[in-house]
Amino acid sequence: MDNKKTIAIIGGGQLGLMIAQEAHDLGAEVAVLDPSPDAPAFAVADRHVVGAYDDIKALEELCEGSDVVTYEFENVPGDVLRHIEGKYNIKQGVAPLFDSQDRLREKANARIHGLRTPDFIPVPALDFITPEEGEEPFPGNPEFPVPMSAEDAASLSRKERLSQLEKAVSVLGMPCVLKTRTLGYDGHGQAVIRENEDLEPASDLLKVPCILEKFVGFDYEASVVMVNDGDKIIHFPIGRNIHTGGILDLSIVPAPGLSDGLHESPAGAKIAKACEDFMKSCGYKGILAVELFIKGDDFYFNEMAPRPHNSGHYTIEGCSTNQYRELCRFLLGQPLETPKLLAPTVMKNILGQDLEAAKAIVAESLEGAGPGVSVSSPDDVDDAFCGQAGKGVFVHLYGKSQSRPKRKMGHITFTPMTPEEFMSVWASRFV
Repeated sequence: MDNKKTIAIIGGGQLGLMIAQEAHDLGAEVAVLDPSPDAPAFAVADRHVVGAYDDIKALEELCEGSDVVTYEFENVPGDVLRHIEGKYNIKQGVAPLFDSQDRLREKANARIHGLRTPDFIPVPALDFITPEEGEEPFPGNPEFPVPMSAEDAASLSRKERLSQLEKAVSVLGMPCVLKTRTLGYDGHGQAVIRENEDLEPASDLLKVPCILEKFVGFDYEASVVMVNDGDKIIHFPIGRNIHTGGILDLSIVPAPGLSDGLHESPAGAKIAKACEDFMKSCGYKGILAVELFIKGDDFYFNEMAPRPHNSGHYTIEGCSTNQYRELCRFLLGQPLETPKLLAPTVMKNILGQDLEAAKAIVAESLEGAGPGVSVSSPDDVDDAFCGQAGKGVFVHLYGKSQSRPKRKMGHITFTPMTPEEFMSVWASRFV
């Protein structure tokens, strides 16, 4: 009798692919739903369903016969999942997904549960009143603006949108950042406002509800990836995230100032504890990544994702266990393992414009590798390659059928590797 458990994954991108691989290693089977018929995770799934994320019939087809359900894509409609939450075992729950899908709700939730955020207000809003000196523009303050509905925002004229933004900026001051409340990612749906000339082009975003945030002059961004099974909570070593054009480019682990060699420093432990306390206070279980702005000894909540995180890819080779495995252990009811950093690590995100360079690194490592290996150029390297390309160089290409600039096509983990070594030896390979 086959006693294998089945994990259903909503979303078949690279995160679903890596969840599925770890699930198989732990003896489970995997079913995957994705709207794309050539989704990367389909290549390893035991069963797959092609369907939209808001298609109840497709979701039920996925979940039928599965022991537990998870999601790898934060824009899966939370209200749709609520329709099936009681019928199927969505072990992580819908709450963290729902809370992360609206930046206004997300920021307010972070403050309520103990994490400091940049000051923020909704825009467009029904009214703006400049706070008294020393007051924070924050929910709970009776003068916090009441946000407009999506319908009212859509009806504003260009002149009204500009007027709304001018009023909001007068409350927070410059510099500040305007972001759409929903669906923004990788720098999309954002505009930095540093001077009056930035107001008019930014105001075009106000066709939909937005949030205006005070700009924090941070030293760097970092992320904390955690898994909570209800009894035990673990976190992975904190990494520094370097973005280019709003998209993650490098993850450097350990983050500067937050470690003592391979071990967490008091400053790192303080940040990790604050994030763990936040997760517990919210009652979230499963996996959660919290992105932070680090400024000296201070840190600010930026955003969260209730799924494996791009900045956590490094954990596959850089740690004693990885984010995908621990998520699967949670889903399968297995004990969590506390991760340890094995060596300094650098993870390079491979976008469409980096793909040929990544393939060249693989080709160079395989040339002359022995009988049965035929590699003479990067063109011979499969888009779905996963393996070692030289000592300490681990290449993961996701098998996506179409490559284009700024699309995530893979990643390379270098370990052991310091950022100085990466910049001197490898950085020039990527343009």
